[in-house]
Amino acid sequence: MANGTKNTWRARTVRTVTAFLPVSEKRVGECVNCGACCKLPNVCPFLKYNSDGKSYCEIYPIRPLNCRKYPRTKSELITADTCGFRFE
Repeated sequence: MANGTKNTWRARTVRTVTAFLPVSEKRVGECVNCGACCKLPNVCPFLKYNSDGKSYCEIYPIRPLNCRKYPRTKSELITADTCGFRFE
């Protein structure tokens, strides 16, 4: 499945529903504040940028599970070009 195909409202709904499942043990890395996941499939209204251009979440402590766990699996990782997470 091409990345463009995964960047849809349907794909986001699937990511939201499956957010209740555990994160893959093969996920390594950490968030690098690129903000790419906050634009799937549209820009989140809580995505903000500070003066150095790094993104941040305005509601970080109470952000939804699908945000907390993205990317939960390798197949969900559609922002690999900028994301700090990867799968071994």
